[in-house]
Amino acid sequence: MNYQLERYHQPLNGDLTLSSSKSESNRALIMNALSGNQLQLKNLSDARDTQTMQRLLSEKKPVWDVLDAGTTMRFCTAYLAIMGSGEIITGSDRMKERPIKPLVDALRKLGAKIDYMTQEGFPPLRISAKKKESQAQKISIPGHISSQYISALLMIGPTLPDGISIELTGEIFSRPYIEMTLALMHHFGVKSTWQGQTIHIKPQRYQAQSYTIESDWSGASYWYSMVALNQESSITLRGLRSHSFQGDQNIVNIMSKMGVKTEFISDRVELTSIPVTEINQSIDFKNCPDLAQTVMVVAAIKGIKLTMTGLESLKIKETDRVLAMKNELRKIGGLLNEENGTWWLTPGSIPKRLETIETYEDHRMAMAFAPVCMIRAITIQDIEVVKKSYPGYWVHLKSVGIIFNDC
Repeated sequence: MNYQLERYHQPLNGDLTLSSSKSESNRALIMNALSGNQLQLKNLSDARDTQTMQRLLSEKKPVWDVLDAGTTMRFCTAYLAIMGSGEIITGSDRMKERPIKPLVDALRKLGAKIDYMTQEGFPPLRISAKKKESQAQKISIPGHISSQYISALLMIGPTLPDGISIELTGEIFSRPYIEMTLALMHHFGVKSTWQGQTIHIKPQRYQAQSYTIESDWSGASYWYSMVALNQESSITLRGLRSHSFQGDQNIVNIMSKMGVKTEFISDRVELTSIPVTEINQSIDFKNCPDLAQTVMVVAAIKGIKLTMTGLESLKIKETDRVLAMKNELRKIGGLLNEENGTWWLTPGSIPKRLETIETYEDHRMAMAFAPVCMIRAITIQDIEVVKKSYPGYWVHLKSVGIIFNDC
């Protein structure tokens, strides 16, 4: 199903409680399973990825189908490597194209017996219940690859007989997601040290504690986009913290130069539109790659030239997001080019009539382009994809007066 969003002609106002963070939720669920279900978790995400994680951990069937949930695939692979009883873990066709070799290699060194069932380096996997003798307590893994591999290893670390030491080689990308994992582990009683490029975790137990999941800063980013594209707008977002574990809180700093002022008040933030301060901007997304699509759309519409780095991981997400953005930004007048790890976005004139935006089975494509309706009527393809992370997205848009029709 497609949605045609009408142009929004008036100042935008609203007071919303966002979906909670699936990043926090999925980490907390794995820690809870490793603790023997001793943790008290409140406000878990309603995202499909989190629902999938809950279902798999509770049902414990011989075949674990993660669908298209990358976090669930990586975290559950590590969990089954030490707690499983001989399961197969698989996923969607796209998931079977997403690499998992660095994680499997590390788990094998820790004693896991894992076999690729089709293509070397990719799911599906058969994880044997019989473990081999551990070859190492200290393992090395590149720091620039998916932080989900690193977080998966960290979470199982305290349950291993000798603990774990992980050396992160090279430059470290998505560092806030690693820090989120360690902060949540610390909340549940697991201590760690991070010295230089190496993280050490001794054998220890997760302790019974309660934790309330924060609202999702990734979801908040789309409201920043709408406020940036709508003058005289004001939006209140509830459930967000000024001291957050989530790296995507960096949207506050990015959007402060692109037309949005943020004010923290207790457990909420208030967003108001302000003038753009810089027409030429440079952004490194290595710590917040999930913000890239949203920011590119705002820049293309507002005439901001972007120089960007840290987008490498976008190529192995739900789709090749770099290619998808090249294709779809053209429809709103933007040109995206890359050379030697640096990307340039050059804005152009926005067509009076926009072509349908394709979403490539990627939730963030749909949500990043929807705010264009502040400027032009726009049609978004395959609107159901938002269920992956923000199921209430379209309901929230309707609640603030945005009008759209099925088409």
